[in-house]
Amino acid sequence: MPRPAASISDFLAMLRPYRSRVAAAGVALIIAAGALLAVGQGLRAVIDQGFSAGDPAWLDRTLAIMFGVIALLAAATYARFYNVSWLGERITADLRGRVFDHLLTLPPSWFEANRTGEVISRITADTAQIESVVGSTLSIALRNVLLLFGGLAMMFATSLKLTLLTMIGVPLVIAPILIYGRRVRRLARESQDRIADLGNRIDETIHEIRVVQAYGHEDADRADFGARVARSFDTARSRIRTRAALVAAVILLVFGAIAFILWIGGHDVLDGAITAGQLSAFVFYAAIVAGSVAALSEVWGELQRAGGATERLMEILAAQPAIAPPADPQPLPEPARGEIVFDDVRFHYPTRPDTAALGGFSLNVAPGETVALVGPSGAGKTTVFQLLLRFYDPSAGAVRLDGVELSRADPRAVRGHIALVPQEPVIFAASVIDNVRYARPEASLDEVRAACAAAWADDFVRALPQGYETDLGERGVKLSGGQRQRIAIARAILADRPVLLLDEATSALDAESERMVQAALERLMENRTTLVIAHRLATVQRADRIVVMEAGRIIETGTHASLVDEDGLYAHLARLQFAA
Repeated sequence: MPRPAASISDFLAMLRPYRSRVAAAGVALIIAAGALLAVGQGLRAVIDQGFSAGDPAWLDRTLAIMFGVIALLAAATYARFYNVSWLGERITADLRGRVFDHLLTLPPSWFEANRTGEVISRITADTAQIESVVGSTLSIALRNVLLLFGGLAMMFATSLKLTLLTMIGVPLVIAPILIYGRRVRRLARESQDRIADLGNRIDETIHEIRVVQAYGHEDADRADFGARVARSFDTARSRIRTRAALVAAVILLVFGAIAFILWIGGHDVLDGAITAGQLSAFVFYAAIVAGSVAALSEVWGELQRAGGATERLMEILAAQPAIAPPADPQPLPEPARGEIVFDDVRFHYPTRPDTAALGGFSLNVAPGETVALVGPSGAGKTTVFQLLLRFYDPSAGAVRLDGVELSRADPRAVRGHIALVPQEPVIFAASVIDNVRYARPEASLDEVRAACAAAWADDFVRALPQGYETDLGERGVKLSGGQRQRIAIARAILADRPVLLLDEATSALDAESERMVQAALERLMENRTTLVIAHRLATVQRADRIVVMEAGRIIETGTHASLVDEDGLYAHLARLQFAA
């Protein structure tokens, strides 16, 4: 986990591209602080030269000058507030974009280990916290630092004796800031974690609301969520109590010290050691210093909280993708042929290092050939797809596409040669056009329609309320299962890539939908190298070759008829399914 200093350096790095804006805010900040400090000298002059000396002209001139200073203070405050607020919004937008961009480079294995709700919380809640700091809190902190040191300087110039007495109490004020500050930072991070935990729970429940209601699990979910909310509240309450104690302690110590100094200074005025104007100016500056220290103690808690949020975001940015382009990637040949080779591949998932997902797996797929992968759950069929898409690299052996070892190629170039139709079609909360065009954002409407026609989707799409402009809702809830699958197939057709991966695209469909989807798949598979993960053996009888897998190895290869004659695992699976 990054140290607090790392968070400060991260803040500075975010501000660096906007140095001119930072400079403008800094100048405005200095002018505003200087103007406020000048008011104290005006107060001294009004009392000593105006009231005590009884000079109305001097009083008028002094008050007029003070009004000018106050007008300057207001203008500088406007400039400071606008610029720092702009910086807060700009940096938050940059940071969200930076984190999202980095998330897109991370492999699926990273998302398997990190829950979606927490990632969303970091991009939203944590960046909002940083926005508050950069756009407001940081400015307040700098302003009060300037007023603190400027006020101290003016206190020394006004009365050395009273200032030295004041300085004696400084350690008493600094101590609680340092002691409580560390605890506030720890509790702030815990509070952010609890919020992320709530986000995870909400995300799961909303996405699976049908299952929740079907099983009558509402009461249990309410109780569980209530317990999580209570834990989040308890953590927040501890953080608030600590911050409140910090602010209260500082206010008590600071203003108690002012009262003591006022008592000493009052006796000095009565003894003629200082003038009433000097004491008034000193009290004014002491109040500024006290207010600055009190504000800094409160701001310190916000800065600690933002530090925790920054650490959580930097953890994401520090995550390095296990799969990265080589320094000098080897280009894939053009035009692509679609030849696939697995050469004695061995692979263990990072989360299951003791279990081989593939062991000594070798497979050659010729260009344009259709090969079906068959076997029980856990045989390694999906792992073959994962390695071919280069979501992982093999522990040993090599995977080649058109003669190029994938580890030597750019992962994006490799994936640019492969179209995927998953078992559960992925439909985004967007229009039909945007969903189909996901494979090729630059494709025209005519190309989208042609792809949908080839996928047997054009008729039902035209019947939708807004046709191709119809929003399909979250996860395509406005479509049936067969319709969603045909949209996914249209996406793959539009992609027009030489290698096609099908993860049993008809396993969850009724007979009519399966017939339509199967017809669309036959068009899609024409002149493409195709790997099919088959759960229903009836769908792969026309494959050029069937590869039977078990425990990460190939145990049988052949056509449907030859494998049935061999009376091995495939024949056993076929008897079970066809008998059923």
